[in-house]
Amino acid sequence: MQINILAFGIAKEIIQGSQLQLTLDKPATVADVKEVLCRRFPEFERLASLRIAVNSEYANDDHALEEQDEVVIIPPVSGG
Repeated sequence: MQINILAFGIAKEIIQGSQLQLTLDKPATVADVKEVLCRRFPEFERLASLRIAVNSEYANDDHALEEQDEVVIIPPVSGG
């Protein structure tokens, strides 16, 4: 199945762009997306507090994905 990834902040730098399409086996979960991203882009391992949203809603690792879901990678935010 195809899912669309949108990345912001440091995640955008890691994947070298703001968008990416991933092909995953069915059934797939948010945890599967994280695993694929960490294998493909090892720097994701250092983003301990990485958040994921699926179709504009925050999602836990066990959230089941559907074909053409939009998965947003929300890295940790810092500032002052």
